[in-house]
Amino acid sequence: MGPTSGLLDRAERYSTLYQIRLGARLGFGKDGTIWRTDARTALKVFKTRDLYVRELAAYQRLRERGVAELCGHDVPTLEQWDDDLMAIEMTIVERPFVLDFASARLDGDRIEFPPDVVEEQEARIRELFGLRVWKVAAIRAALEQHGIHMTDIHPGNIAFVESEEDE
Repeated sequence: MGPTSGLLDRAERYSTLYQIRLGARLGFGKDGTIWRTDARTALKVFKTRDLYVRELAAYQRLRERGVAELCGHDVPTLEQWDDDLMAIEMTIVERPFVLDFASARLDGDRIEFPPDVVEEQEARIRELFGLRVWKVAAIRAALEQHGIHMTDIHPGNIAFVESEEDE
C-alpha cells in the first residue's frame, strides 16, 4: 500500500472497530482526509506515519493541558485514536478555530529555517491574514507556550468568523 492509498479503507475499518458511521468528507489535503461521523466527531486518516505521530502528539499535549481554545479560537479536542490505522477522532469545531497540527513541531523538534525563508513565510502570513496578522501572532505565541510550533499557517488552519471585521 502506497502512502496515499487506502485512506477510505482505513476510515471504514476504524468506523467498524469503534462503532461509528462515516458521514460527509470534511476535507482532504497533503496530510490525509477527514470525515464527519455520526458521533458528532471528525475522523482524520493520515497519509504517512510521521504526520500522524506529529498531529497526535500535539492534540495529546493540548488535551493533557485542558486546552480547548486559544485566543478565542476553538481547538478540536482529541477523542480517541488508532495507531495501526493512523486515525485520529476529534471534536468538530466551528469558526473561529485553530486546527491541523500534522506539520507542527513539539519542544526541541523545531526546525530552524534560514532567515530569508523565515521572512518569506512571515510575508506570506501577512498577505494571507492582512490586519488579522496580530491575532495570528497571538495564537502562535499561545501555542508556543504549550511547546507547539505551528508551521502550516493559512486561513484553513487558523480561521476567523467571516463577518468579523479586520481590527
